[in-house]
Amino acid sequence: MQPVVTPVPALAIRPLRPVRHRRPRLFLFRAELLQTLSEGVYGHRHEHIDVRKYNPHRERTTDMEHVFGNRHSRRTLFTAAGAVALGAAAAPLAGPGSALAQTGSPVGWATQNGGTTGGSGGGTTTVTSASAFASAVSGDARKIVRVSGTIQISGMVRVGSNTTIVGNSGATLTGGGLTLRTVSNVIIQNLRFRGYADDGINVEERSRNIWIDHNTFEPGTDGACDIKRESDFITVSWNRFNGTDKTCLLGHSDSHTVDRGKLRVSYHHNYFNGTTQRTPRVRFAEPVHVYNNYYANVRSYCIATTMDAGVINEGNYFENCNRTVDIGQGDSGPGRIVSRNNHVVNSPAPVSRGSVAGVPYGFQLDTPSQVKSIVSGGAGAR
Repeated sequence: MQPVVTPVPALAIRPLRPVRHRRPRLFLFRAELLQTLSEGVYGHRHEHIDVRKYNPHRERTTDMEHVFGNRHSRRTLFTAAGAVALGAAAAPLAGPGSALAQTGSPVGWATQNGGTTGGSGGGTTTVTSASAFASAVSGDARKIVRVSGTIQISGMVRVGSNTTIVGNSGATLTGGGLTLRTVSNVIIQNLRFRGYADDGINVEERSRNIWIDHNTFEPGTDGACDIKRESDFITVSWNRFNGTDKTCLLGHSDSHTVDRGKLRVSYHHNYFNGTTQRTPRVRFAEPVHVYNNYYANVRSYCIATTMDAGVINEGNYFENCNRTVDIGQGDSGPGRIVSRNNHVVNSPAPVSRGSVAGVPYGFQLDTPSQVKSIVSGGAGAR
């Protein structure tokens, strides 16, 4: 198992020609990774990176797509090795504007294992009733389901593989939630979940490649967005959780040891607003990547690492939080966590314990002190 690292590569940066999409002009930069150093700014041992095998086109972030609304625009590139060092070059492309797009591509674990495209290439259906919604999201054929208005659903609606569910402005599901069970390649965007009798979203039973993005969760009976039972390759991004209690459970129970090596989830740019706990509560999984989230007025705890889980906690903004990190929780034994480069206001400093494996994908780490404005201005459904 490799420990978490933040390599600081030497960079050769040279400007390319300006992009002429709009004024003022934005300049892109191409950064080439020349070498890795043996010690990082946080004192952790570096992962070894073979520069000869470095492929800058393997993973890309989508900020240019968000800014210009064009998938074919040039994009600023970050690798797990160079994300922090390249932050300055990417600053013109970051910010609240990038959060407003309700389409695009994920960043994080949902990019792995072949990626997550949902129903892209399938037909589009717009639904306004519970029966039409349940029918439209079922089955494994590629499909895009648009939700219009408020739909009262009963119980948990099963969602099939190769599905994109996207809400029109103001779209709301109330009374029930969504179950993703033994499915793959699902995207859920721009929905409001309210008054669910069980979970808002429940991902379980070896589901793979799921992207949950730009949704708003109000309180319900149980979990807002739970992921468990060997599910894997999931990104939870740009969501807003308002006053939820059992917010983001990751891992079913202390006895479900087969979750080891799975439950790999990225939580980024989420707004945990007055939540109580489980943002997330992690069992067994490694590495779980929790970065650039805004935690405000959290009543119990923010992140809990338990049952030997491995969590990377970086670049988050904690404000008026009771506890930022729990090592172990309830009857669950302790896990591991590397906490670094977080911004803390009237909250305990996040602690670290042990080492954690690094992530294999590229991502952009926003400046922690700016995360509050970026996330509060962009997270949630529109």
